[in-house]
Amino acid sequence: MNNLLEKQLQQLLTELEEQTTLQPHSLFVVGCSTSEVIGQKIGTAGADEVAQALYAPLQQFANKHQLYLAFQGCEHINRALTVERAASERFGLPEVSVIPVKRAGGSMSAYAYTQMADPVVVEHITAKAGIDIGQTFIGMHLAHVAVPIRTSVKQIGEAIVTVATTRPKLIGGERAVYSI
Repeated sequence: MNNLLEKQLQQLLTELEEQTTLQPHSLFVVGCSTSEVIGQKIGTAGADEVAQALYAPLQQFANKHQLYLAFQGCEHINRALTVERAASERFGLPEVSVIPVKRAGGSMSAYAYTQMADPVVVEHITAKAGIDIGQTFIGMHLAHVAVPIRTSVKQIGEAIVTVATTRPKLIGGERAVYSI
């Protein structure tokens, strides 16, 4: 099953990079319910092996595009995010006092915390793009205006998946110009 999950995620990430330009050194938010991936209700059956299978392709994607990954925790830690300290410092993100664990933070965020070189948890970010695996509601961590990206991959495992990028707000009226 883990190979299938990795393949699904890699296909989704390939389609994402074909459809958008990711800004180097920007934040990329990942929300993931490992419970949903294995066909269970969100927050009920966290699966470390799923987190492990998905982490490597996400990290490879981030390295390729020079992105900072931010792993959204669950509602029990108010959807706080696990990031590398370098990202926290670059974006001026205040650290909060919590360590994500399987039952309070979720398996994906907890696994990321153990894999990062110097992890910290922050309360809020404004990411340029992201992936939501299992309807974890990453929207609170995306910049305005979110733009959905349609891919052929609709699920990873049993979890519904949504991908989004963002664009600057269009302001002005009928005389405004948006591109040259």
